[in-house]
Amino acid sequence: MTRTGQKDPVAREEVSVGRPSWLRNPPRHVAIIMDGNGRWARKRHMPRIVGHRAGATAVRTIVTATRSWDIPYLTLYAFSWENWSRPRQEVDALMGLLEEYIDREIRTMMEREIRFFVVGDRARLPSPVRSKIAWAERETKDNGRMVLTLALSYSGREEIVRAVQRLAEDVRKERLAPDQISETVFSQYLETSILPPPDLLIRTSGEVRISNFLLWQLAYTEMYFTPTLWPDFGEDDFRQAIEDFQERRRRFGKADEDIEGLPG
Repeated sequence: MTRTGQKDPVAREEVSVGRPSWLRNPPRHVAIIMDGNGRWARKRHMPRIVGHRAGATAVRTIVTATRSWDIPYLTLYAFSWENWSRPRQEVDALMGLLEEYIDREIRTMMEREIRFFVVGDRARLPSPVRSKIAWAERETKDNGRMVLTLALSYSGREEIVRAVQRLAEDVRKERLAPDQISETVFSQYLETSILPPPDLLIRTSGEVRISNFLLWQLAYTEMYFTPTLWPDFGEDDFRQAIEDFQERRRRFGKADEDIEGLPG
C-alpha cells in the first residue's frame, strides 16, 4: 500500500528479482530535477532546443537504467509552471519533443511493463499534447513493473492549493468531517496519491534548490546535487547517486539510537 492507503501500483515482490549485486538497499522512488539543457547547448554555441533534444536522450538512458535495476518509481520534473514564461518558440519545441517521446517510447513501455503517468496542470497544455498523454496513460495503465511519472506544467504550491480546494469541497458537501483530516487523508487529494514519497531527489547542473517540486512529498527525501548538466547525466552518474544514497542513514526525524542498525 502507498502512504495514502491506495493499492501500490508496483508490488514489492515484483521488483527485487534480477537486481545487480551493488544495489543493496536502493531507493524505491527516485525523483529528478532535470536541469542544465540550456547551459549544455550554450557551451556548444547551439540553440537551446538542441540541448532539450540531448536532454530527451538522457531521459531514455535513465529510464532504461531505472527499469533494468528494478527501481519501481521514477518521477521527472519535465516542465514547470514557471516554464510557461519562456519564449513561445522554445515552449512549442518542448511540447513537440514530448509528443515525439511518447510516440517513440510507447512500445518500449509496453514491452517493459512501464506505466506512464503525468502530474501537473493539464489544462494549460496544448490539446494535442493532452490527448497524447491521455492515450499513453490508457495504454499503459495495467503495466505493473515500473511507474514513470512526468511532472508537466507542474507547481508544488499549485498542487497543494488544488488539493485543499478539493478537500474543502468535500467538507462543504459533508463527505468529510474536519476532524477526519490528517496527513494521510490530505495526501489522497494530491495528484501524486498513487505514488510513495520519493526516497531520493537528484538535481543536475549544480543548482542547490528544489524549485517548487513535490513540496509536500519531499519531507524526508534524501537529496543529491551534482554539477553534471542533464544531457551529460548518464548511467554511471545515476549509479553514483544511488550508491551515495545507500551509504546514508535515513532518520525520519528520529535520533540515531532509535534507528535500527545504528550503534547506540
